[in-house]
Amino acid sequence: MLMDFSFFLTIFATATISFFIIFRKFRIHQENIDVGSSTSSPSSSTSPPTLPSALTSNWTHHVFPSFRGEDVRRNFLSHIQKEFQRKGITLFIDNAIKRGESIGPELTKAIRGSKIAIVLLSKNYASTKWCLDELVEIMKCKKEFGLTVFAIFYDVDPSHVMKLTGEFGAVFKKTCKGRTKENISRRRQAFKEVGTIAGYDSNNWESEAAMIEEIVTEISKRLISYTPSSDLDGLVGMGDHIQKMKQLLCLDSTNERRTVGISGPSGIGKSTIARVLHNQISDDFQLSVFMKIKPSYARPICSDDHDVKLQLEQQFLSQLFKQKDIKIHHLGTAQNFVMGKKVLIILDGVDQLVQLRVLPKAVCLGPGSQIIITTQDQKLLKAFQIKHIYNVDFPPDDEALQIFCMNAFGQDSPYGGFEDLATKVTLLASNLPLGLRVMGSYFRGMSKEEWRGELPRLRVHLDEEIGSTLKFSYDALNVEDKDLFLYIACFFNDEGINCTFEDTLRHKFSNVHQGLQVLVQKSLISEETFSPMHNLLVQLGREIVRNQSIYEPGKRQFLVDAREISEVLTHYTGSKSVIGINLNLSSIVDKLIISGSAFEEMPNLQFLRFSNDGFYSLKRLHLLQGLNYLPPKLRILHWHYYPMTCLPSNFNLKFLVKIILKESKLEKMWEGFQVRIYHSSMSFVLFHFYSLFIYMRLLCRNC
Repeated sequence: MLMDFSFFLTIFATATISFFIIFRKFRIHQENIDVGSSTSSPSSSTSPPTLPSALTSNWTHHVFPSFRGEDVRRNFLSHIQKEFQRKGITLFIDNAIKRGESIGPELTKAIRGSKIAIVLLSKNYASTKWCLDELVEIMKCKKEFGLTVFAIFYDVDPSHVMKLTGEFGAVFKKTCKGRTKENISRRRQAFKEVGTIAGYDSNNWESEAAMIEEIVTEISKRLISYTPSSDLDGLVGMGDHIQKMKQLLCLDSTNERRTVGISGPSGIGKSTIARVLHNQISDDFQLSVFMKIKPSYARPICSDDHDVKLQLEQQFLSQLFKQKDIKIHHLGTAQNFVMGKKVLIILDGVDQLVQLRVLPKAVCLGPGSQIIITTQDQKLLKAFQIKHIYNVDFPPDDEALQIFCMNAFGQDSPYGGFEDLATKVTLLASNLPLGLRVMGSYFRGMSKEEWRGELPRLRVHLDEEIGSTLKFSYDALNVEDKDLFLYIACFFNDEGINCTFEDTLRHKFSNVHQGLQVLVQKSLISEETFSPMHNLLVQLGREIVRNQSIYEPGKRQFLVDAREISEVLTHYTGSKSVIGINLNLSSIVDKLIISGSAFEEMPNLQFLRFSNDGFYSLKRLHLLQGLNYLPPKLRILHWHYYPMTCLPSNFNLKFLVKIILKESKLEKMWEGFQVRIYHSSMSFVLFHFYSLFIYMRLLCRNC
């Protein structure tokens, strides 16, 4: 007895040392994975001025123009109207209003309903009474309500306007003949006031186009500053994201050109961050573009990279100039348009390196230009040598609950009595902002009973909107990486990606480690060894496998649903397709009674996991007439509360890599003497590490 004990102790010690050597190598390898990020110096911003509330509540359009049509309508005014349209600025158009001796109530209402008034002073501006009365009303609104007024002196001397001298003064006197002194006095005062405004004098500009561009840019800035920002309304935590991005962009620097990447999984909020940032800072650039990249797999792939780049460059120019169907015939056209200008470029949803190559070279852009790229694939950012990367983290629990509540209740906390239900749904979404928003909208307006009825379904089936968004990342993988994703989602996210993982799947994948790297780079898994995949991505993977055979679960690759597993094992409906069973024993509602040959219809089963995270699970699984068969290709046997005293005598250990029989009734490995041949040293070491530990524990108990 002592000799046997010493013999097994020696083997046990050897196996233990081998185990820890392998484990240490695995840990060292994992620590070499680099997903670094960088930071930069902070920047600051100033608060915009606000407009008096008397006007803000009555705005009906952006700009009211006052002009003499015969002087400017076909030239200057038409050009500035076109530029306003390009910038999305609405201009009051008076074509439907009949002009008379004086302005009517429609024009008065239009002036008071404007955010900004432009007074386009030309040589004959003072030749009509309605122009004079428009000016009086505009200057009155400026004084009483704070209306912003832009004065443009078009081929006329500002001093002549202010003092009503020269040719401009002569026209004014002619128009005022027959008017009362009071009326003339009001008009004179209006011209005096508008003449003192630091406006735009066309005689000081070499180019009319440049003057118009400057005017429109300044008006655009004023409009933005007057409008209370709603970018952050309902977007919990967005202020912190924007602040960190502004620090990375280093906006205070007037000369530095910078490219910044935003990285993170689908649904984390990368696009939202980029969009809000674009809205806040784009006005500080001469040109800006927010270009949404269509997923490469959803677009016909051209055989030549040149064609792909040409399509992307056409899309870039179309969005830059807000013109549809721009056609170009050679590459580099976009770079010529933006060369030397201060430009903001945002590419959202990049998933191919060729999409980045369409960007104009940073050195060709003007000082202060910024490029922002959002992607799930960190490898792309590194390949493009982007040093400044903002990795978007999942929100903390309190923020996640607020995001959900804003969409479910329209406030940042649950209604009374809904606290527990709201917390459960938030946990179900695993703090993914997309999931929190979609689920919040889904539950909005439901009663407590309806909430309770929907929760079990959502634990099994993924919401369609969430699933379609998350599936973009999966669809972009190659066939082998898709398989690895499904293996993790259906089995190894619960089992863990530990030191045996690569050896367990070596037979199936050409390079398991490389596949894991791809999934990490595409933000589909983290580098955690236990539960590396987000809960919603796990649901996505299991939904994909479920769709392999919706009504006959025994024909799928993996079985994970307790009800379906019970059905397959009880009614012998398994098949050769099944390679994995992952059953949480505590999820069994009724007793699961199976026969000793329940696995005979699944000869290709490689991964069997009966785990437990509840109580009384031992009483829920029953074997009739013992267990006389386990599939010969098993690589992992993980069975809590294994109910037999030994394994089947015909059990083939040739492929076994890991065996865990926690809290089992096992007393010995098998009946009789068995001769085993091992083809894998890893399988031998790890199998004996577990089996000898059990054997020695029993042996010591019997001594």
